[in-house]
Amino acid sequence: MGRKSLKEPRQKEIIKAFYKVAKKEGLEETSIAKIAEVMKINPSLIVHYFKNKQELVYALIAYILDKYLLIYNVENIDVPTLTDLKKVIDNLFSKQWNSLFDDGLFYSCYALTFRDKKVKQMYHTIGSTLRSRLAVFLASCKHEKILSMKNIEEVADKLFVLVDGSYFYVSLVSDKKEYEKIVDRHKAAAYDLLGIS
Repeated sequence: MGRKSLKEPRQKEIIKAFYKVAKKEGLEETSIAKIAEVMKINPSLIVHYFKNKQELVYALIAYILDKYLLIYNVENIDVPTLTDLKKVIDNLFSKQWNSLFDDGLFYSCYALTFRDKKVKQMYHTIGSTLRSRLAVFLASCKHEKILSMKNIEEVADKLFVLVDGSYFYVSLVSDKKEYEKIVDRHKAAAYDLLGIS
């Protein structure tokens, strides 16, 4: 029996440490040396798994975007009900994302889309995946006669834009009551868009 490679588990440890340091220090201030210090390892071990900081940043973005996908976890609902649909909408507008990833780090990485083609492609792919998941779920709801809209793709796109825009907008709001009012208003707009009360 061959020895199992430690590459993937070790890479995940490094990425999680990078996330932890970047969350505290900021993406720009995080270095391989700081990550190694937190992990109590030699920086050369990190370079063994990631040639440079740029490769590490790509891996970090993939890690963050994988967590972002969890907000749109609708694939395990085979035969949706109206209750399922409302639960999905509630999840999309919940504070669930705050426990999944750090806003500041998410937007620091997002800012790279304007300077780095690979990062732009990564964010584009995740956006397409999320809209696609929504469209498939909404099509299932239409099939079950929960929804009656004609253009599923268009509605999924508008819903994605509403959720993504809401997420950005409320990340700037500190007051809890104001935050909740805005989220409730955006959630009501999502229900209107879907034609449900």
